[in-house]
Amino acid sequence: TAFQLRNMLFKAKEYAAKIDAAGDDASKKPTFDIKMEALLPVIRKQMPLKAHAHASDDIFTAIRIAKEFDVKLTLEHVTEGHLIVEELAAENYPLAVGPTLTSASKFELRNKSWTTPGALAAAGCQVSIITDAPVIPQEYLPLCAGLAVKAGMDKFAALQAITINPAKHIGIADRLGSLEAGKDADFLVFDNDLLTAEPEGLSYNKPAEVYFVGKKIR
Repeated sequence: TAFQLRNMLFKAKEYAAKIDAAGDDASKKPTFDIKMEALLPVIRKQMPLKAHAHASDDIFTAIRIAKEFDVKLTLEHVTEGHLIVEELAAENYPLAVGPTLTSASKFELRNKSWTTPGALAAAGCQVSIITDAPVIPQEYLPLCAGLAVKAGMDKFAALQAITINPAKHIGIADRLGSLEAGKDADFLVFDNDLLTAEPEGLSYNKPAEVYFVGKKIR
C-alpha cells in the first residue's frame, strides 16, 4: 500500500511540475491524465492527503510519506493513537478517531479503546470522533462522544470532537462547527445531557431542560 501511494504521489508531483513548466504553452503540457488531475490539489496543498490508518505502524508510514512529498495530511481512524500519544501530539496532524462502536473485527483493531480520543485531546491534539457512517449510523455520534467521556475524556473536548474539530478537519470551520455570527447553524434542544452514555437515554415526555457541556443552563 505504501509503495502504491508513493508511486502515485511521485507521478502526480512530476505531472504538476510539467504543467507548471509549460506555463501558457499548451503544446508543452503533458497528456491529460484524469487520475493525476485528481491528485493535483493534494500536491499543491489545496487539500490534504487523507490517510486511513488504524495501527501505529501504518500511522507512522502515512506521516513519513506526507513529509516525503511535502503534502498536508489528515489521519482517519487512528485506532492505536493512545499508544503513540506523544508522537502524534508532536506531529500535530488533525486526527479523526473511530469508529469505536464496533467489534475488533480485524487485526488492526486489536487495541481499539474508548480512551483513545480523550488521551489524544488531553495531549493537545485536534481530535474528531467519527462513526465512519454508514459503518455505524451517524445518529450514534453523540453516544460515541458520551462513551469517550465515560472513559475519561473531558466533556468540552468531547463536544469539540463532534462540532468544531470535524469542521476544521474537513476545512469548513469558516461556515460550520461553532455558534458564531455569519455561520450556518442548526440548534438542537435536549431534555438531558447530550453526552450521556447511560442506558435510559433521552426522554421526550417532559419539559425540555437545556444542558451545555454537562451543566444545566435552563
